[in-house]
Amino acid sequence: MWAGAAEAYAGSFAALCAATAEALLDAAEVGAGTRVLDVGTGPGTVAAAALSRGAGVVAVDAEPGMVALAAANAPGAEVRHAVLPELPFPDDSFDAAVANFVLNHVEDPWAALIELRRVVRPGGRLAATIWHGTSNEAMSLFDLALDEAGVERPVFPAPPDFARTAEGLRGLLEQSGWAEVVGEEVAWTHREDPEVWWSGPARGVAHRGLVVTGQTPGTVARIKSAYDRLVGERVAEDGLIDLPAVALLASGRR
Repeated sequence: MWAGAAEAYAGSFAALCAATAEALLDAAEVGAGTRVLDVGTGPGTVAAAALSRGAGVVAVDAEPGMVALAAANAPGAEVRHAVLPELPFPDDSFDAAVANFVLNHVEDPWAALIELRRVVRPGGRLAATIWHGTSNEAMSLFDLALDEAGVERPVFPAPPDFARTAEGLRGLLEQSGWAEVVGEEVAWTHREDPEVWWSGPARGVAHRGLVVTGQTPGTVARIKSAYDRLVGERVAEDGLIDLPAVALLASGRR
């Protein structure tokens, strides 16, 4: 899904996902001297934020293009290619691990969390975010446009199910062996240029991007026309659109 999409993601959806970086690092108690693993680092946003706190950062991603971007955006971090649920680190290697919008993309989130527990030392911390299951208008614009254009969605392989709620994510961590787990919702409004927002799916980013780029040129034009109409109802005087977003943040201790 992410093959070749690093630059497109960095230029579109990455700014939305960056909004949770500081809360994620706070929940993992990342500060000066903390040795932290940023798994699924993407373009290195969280890794760079951890470096600014004085942490020692190791960042990994499954997509080589993301690895290259993260190395450029988070100089000072050790950036490597790695694919959950198998990480190339010894047991107890880190004081903390963070996963920003990663568990919703891995094939087996339980196995991923168990592997992260292996590489975090006893007493160390984990913090992870995923998207709320039903409360994200940020992505609903694309779904509405696809519906208006009459596009049927292909069925993508789904990870094992758990409730996309604060309680559901907290339960997922607890079932994976993490202790003192807490979960919460993090809500904000992302403001973006409509064309920048459209560029994500138009360039094949994530599930909706695979749907859009898999259509004929005529169908893509219909989707874009529907998107433009929907955006026109929401655009502010400064030309930007407000995109309400809700993430789930859970953290625990090994």
